[in-house]
Amino acid sequence: MKMIAASILSADCTKLGEEIKRVEEAGVDLIHIDVMDGHFVPNITMGPFVVESIRKITDLPLDVHLMIENPIFFVEDFIRAGADWISVHVEGEKHLERVLSKIRSKGKKAGVVYNPATSIEGFEFIEHVVDFVLIMTVNPGFGGQKMIEPVLKKVTMLKERYNLEEKGIPVEVDGGIKVENIKKVALAGADIFVSGSGIFKSNDYRTTVEKMRRIISEI
Repeated sequence: MKMIAASILSADCTKLGEEIKRVEEAGVDLIHIDVMDGHFVPNITMGPFVVESIRKITDLPLDVHLMIENPIFFVEDFIRAGADWISVHVEGEKHLERVLSKIRSKGKKAGVVYNPATSIEGFEFIEHVVDFVLIMTVNPGFGGQKMIEPVLKKVTMLKERYNLEEKGIPVEVDGGIKVENIKKVALAGADIFVSGSGIFKSNDYRTTVEKMRRIISEI
Protein backbone atom coordinates (compact mmCIF):
# COMPACT_ATOMS: atom_id res chain seq x y z
CA MET A 1 0.00 0.00 0.00
CA LYS A 2 1.35 3.40 -0.99
CA MET A 3 0.94 6.22 1.53
CA ILE A 4 1.21 10.01 1.53
CA ALA A 5 2.44 11.86 4.61
CA ALA A 6 1.96 15.59 5.11
CA SER A 7 4.99 17.20 6.73
CA ILE A 8 3.82 19.97 9.05
CA LEU A 9 7.24 21.64 8.91
CA SER A 10 5.80 23.59 5.96
CA ALA A 11 2.39 24.27 7.53
CA ASP A 12 1.24 27.66 8.80
CA CYS A 13 2.07 27.34 12.49
CA THR A 14 -0.25 30.22 13.42
CA LYS A 15 -3.15 27.90 12.60
CA LEU A 16 -1.60 24.46 12.91
CA GLY A 17 -4.77 22.73 14.07
CA GLU A 18 -6.67 24.01 11.05
CA GLU A 19 -3.86 22.99 8.71
CA ILE A 20 -3.83 19.45 10.07
CA LYS A 21 -7.59 19.16 9.66
CA ARG A 22 -7.29 20.38 6.06
CA VAL A 23 -4.71 17.77 5.06
CA GLU A 24 -6.67 15.11 6.91
CA GLU A 25 -9.74 16.03 4.86
CA ALA A 26 -7.55 16.08 1.74
CA GLY A 27 -6.87 12.39 2.27
CA VAL A 28 -3.31 12.07 3.54
CA ASP A 29 -2.41 8.88 5.40
CA LEU A 30 0.09 10.18 7.95
CA ILE A 31 1.05 13.38 9.74
CA HIS A 32 4.83 13.72 9.53
CA ILE A 33 6.41 15.67 12.39
CA ASP A 34 10.04 16.82 12.16
CA VAL A 35 11.76 17.21 15.52
CA MET A 36 15.04 19.15 15.43
CA ASP A 37 17.33 20.03 18.33
CA GLY A 38 19.65 22.67 16.84
CA HIS A 39 22.63 20.33 17.23
CA PHE A 40 22.11 17.38 14.92
CA VAL A 41 20.65 19.78 12.35
CA PRO A 42 20.91 23.59 12.19
CA ASN A 43 17.33 24.30 13.21
CA ILE A 44 15.05 23.98 16.24
CA THR A 45 11.43 22.93 15.85
CA MET A 46 9.01 21.20 18.19
CA GLY A 47 9.03 18.76 21.07
CA PRO A 48 6.75 16.29 22.85
CA PHE A 49 4.25 18.94 24.00
CA VAL A 50 3.45 19.88 20.41
CA VAL A 51 3.07 16.20 19.48
CA GLU A 52 0.72 15.78 22.45
CA SER A 53 -1.39 18.70 21.23
CA ILE A 54 -1.55 17.31 17.70
CA ARG A 55 -2.56 13.90 19.03
CA LYS A 56 -5.69 15.47 20.50
CA ILE A 57 -6.97 16.77 17.17
CA THR A 58 -6.36 13.90 14.74
CA ASP A 59 -6.71 10.15 14.62
CA LEU A 60 -4.17 9.82 11.80
CA PRO A 61 -0.91 8.06 12.69
CA LEU A 62 1.77 10.50 13.85
CA ASP A 63 5.05 9.86 12.07
CA VAL A 64 7.71 11.49 14.26
CA HIS A 65 11.12 12.00 12.65
CA LEU A 66 13.77 12.62 15.32
CA MET A 67 16.59 14.76 13.94
CA ILE A 68 18.29 14.95 17.30
CA GLU A 69 21.40 13.75 19.09
CA ASN A 70 21.05 10.84 21.52
CA PRO A 71 17.42 10.01 20.61
CA ILE A 72 17.36 7.10 23.05
CA PHE A 73 16.93 9.62 25.88
CA PHE A 74 13.78 11.09 24.33
CA VAL A 75 11.83 8.34 22.58
CA GLU A 76 9.70 7.56 25.63
CA ASP A 77 8.65 11.22 25.88
CA PHE A 78 7.41 11.14 22.29
CA ILE A 79 5.68 7.80 22.78
CA ARG A 80 3.82 9.17 25.79
CA ALA A 81 2.92 12.24 23.73
CA GLY A 82 1.18 10.06 21.15
CA ALA A 83 3.72 9.20 18.44
CA ASP A 84 2.85 6.08 16.44
CA TRP A 85 5.89 5.87 14.19
CA ILE A 86 9.32 7.06 15.37
CA SER A 87 12.39 7.24 13.15
CA VAL A 88 15.98 7.89 14.20
CA HIS A 89 19.10 8.65 12.18
CA VAL A 90 21.97 6.23 11.77
CA GLU A 91 24.21 9.31 12.06
CA GLY A 92 22.78 10.45 15.41
CA GLU A 93 22.71 7.34 17.58
CA LYS A 94 25.72 5.21 18.54
CA HIS A 95 23.58 2.34 19.81
CA LEU A 96 21.06 2.15 16.99
CA GLU A 97 19.82 -1.39 17.64
CA ARG A 98 19.08 -0.48 21.25
CA VAL A 99 16.94 2.56 20.49
CA LEU A 100 15.03 0.81 17.69
CA SER A 101 14.32 -2.10 20.02
CA LYS A 102 13.12 0.31 22.69
CA ILE A 103 10.63 1.91 20.28
CA ARG A 104 9.32 -1.48 19.24
CA SER A 105 9.04 -2.68 22.84
CA LYS A 106 6.49 0.09 23.42
CA GLY A 107 4.33 -1.17 20.56
CA LYS A 108 5.34 1.57 18.11
CA LYS A 109 6.81 1.37 14.61
CA ALA A 110 10.58 1.90 14.55
CA GLY A 111 12.25 3.52 11.57
CA VAL A 112 15.85 4.14 10.59
CA VAL A 113 16.82 7.27 8.63
CA TYR A 114 19.65 7.83 6.15
CA ASN A 115 20.87 11.28 5.13
CA PRO A 116 21.61 11.82 1.41
CA ALA A 117 25.33 11.07 1.63
CA THR A 118 25.05 8.18 4.10
CA SER A 119 25.71 4.66 2.84
CA ILE A 120 23.17 1.89 3.46
CA GLU A 121 26.00 -0.57 4.19
CA GLY A 122 25.36 -2.45 7.41
CA PHE A 123 21.57 -2.36 7.21
CA GLU A 124 21.50 -6.14 7.57
CA PHE A 125 22.70 -5.77 11.17
CA ILE A 126 19.66 -3.74 12.24
CA GLU A 127 16.88 -4.83 9.89
CA HIS A 128 15.52 -7.29 12.48
CA VAL A 129 14.37 -4.27 14.55
CA VAL A 130 13.28 -2.02 11.66
CA ASP A 131 9.64 -1.50 10.64
CA PHE A 132 10.35 1.11 7.97
CA VAL A 133 13.27 2.96 6.37
CA LEU A 134 13.32 6.70 5.71
CA ILE A 135 15.57 7.99 2.93
CA MET A 136 16.26 11.73 3.00
CA THR A 137 16.45 13.33 -0.44
CA VAL A 138 17.50 16.69 1.03
CA ASN A 139 19.98 17.53 3.76
CA PRO A 140 17.72 17.76 6.82
CA GLY A 141 17.09 20.95 8.72
CA PHE A 142 14.83 23.14 6.63
CA GLY A 143 11.66 22.71 4.61
CA GLY A 144 11.16 23.78 1.02
CA GLN A 145 14.48 22.45 -0.31
CA LYS A 146 14.97 21.07 -3.81
CA MET A 147 15.19 17.30 -4.08
CA ILE A 148 18.63 15.76 -4.60
CA GLU A 149 17.43 13.38 -7.31
CA PRO A 150 20.52 11.10 -7.52
CA VAL A 151 19.70 9.93 -3.98
CA LEU A 152 16.63 8.14 -5.38
CA LYS A 153 19.03 5.42 -6.59
CA LYS A 154 19.51 4.56 -2.92
CA VAL A 155 15.81 3.68 -2.61
CA THR A 156 16.02 1.17 -5.45
CA MET A 157 19.33 -0.22 -4.20
CA LEU A 158 18.03 -0.67 -0.65
CA LYS A 159 14.83 -2.44 -1.71
CA GLU A 160 16.59 -4.79 -4.13
CA ARG A 161 19.65 -5.61 -2.05
CA TYR A 162 17.71 -6.45 1.11
CA ASN A 163 14.48 -7.79 -0.44
CA LEU A 164 12.41 -5.31 1.56
CA GLU A 165 9.29 -5.94 -0.51
CA GLU A 166 9.21 -9.58 0.56
CA LYS A 167 9.98 -8.69 4.17
CA GLY A 168 7.20 -6.10 4.34
CA ILE A 169 9.52 -3.22 5.23
CA PRO A 170 8.35 -0.05 3.44
CA VAL A 171 10.66 2.71 2.29
CA GLU A 172 9.67 6.28 3.06
CA VAL A 173 11.16 9.19 1.10
CA ASP A 174 11.33 12.75 2.43
CA GLY A 175 12.68 15.87 0.77
CA GLY A 176 11.38 18.11 -1.98
CA ILE A 177 8.54 15.85 -3.12
CA LYS A 178 5.95 17.64 -5.23
CA VAL A 179 3.38 16.77 -7.88
CA GLU A 180 6.00 17.55 -10.53
CA ASN A 181 8.54 14.96 -9.35
CA ILE A 182 6.57 12.36 -7.40
CA LYS A 183 6.57 10.03 -10.40
CA LYS A 184 10.37 9.73 -10.19
CA VAL A 185 10.10 8.88 -6.50
CA ALA A 186 7.47 6.23 -7.21
CA LEU A 187 9.53 4.73 -10.03
CA ALA A 188 12.49 4.44 -7.63
CA GLY A 189 10.34 2.17 -5.46
CA ALA A 190 9.13 4.43 -2.63
CA ASP A 191 6.17 3.25 -0.56
CA ILE A 192 5.60 6.32 1.60
CA PHE A 193 5.86 9.85 0.19
CA VAL A 194 6.49 12.73 2.59
CA SER A 195 5.51 16.12 1.22
CA GLY A 196 5.68 19.44 3.05
CA SER A 197 5.73 22.50 0.83
CA GLY A 198 4.47 20.33 -2.03
CA ILE A 199 1.13 20.16 -0.21
CA PHE A 200 1.04 23.11 2.17
CA LYS A 201 2.20 25.66 -0.41
CA SER A 202 -0.34 24.49 -2.98
CA ASN A 203 -3.62 26.29 -3.60
CA ASP A 204 -5.83 23.28 -2.93
CA TYR A 205 -4.62 20.52 -0.60
CA ARG A 206 -7.25 17.98 -1.71
CA THR A 207 -6.53 18.47 -5.42
CA THR A 208 -2.79 18.19 -4.81
CA VAL A 209 -3.08 14.99 -2.76
CA GLU A 210 -5.44 13.47 -5.33
CA LYS A 211 -2.99 14.28 -8.14
CA MET A 212 -0.14 12.73 -6.19
CA ARG A 213 -2.11 9.58 -5.46
CA ARG A 214 -3.18 9.26 -9.10
CA ILE A 215 0.41 9.54 -10.33
CA ILE A 216 1.58 6.97 -7.78
CA SER A 217 -1.19 4.52 -8.70
CA GLU A 218 -0.24 4.66 -12.38
CA ILE A 219 3.27 3.31 -11.72
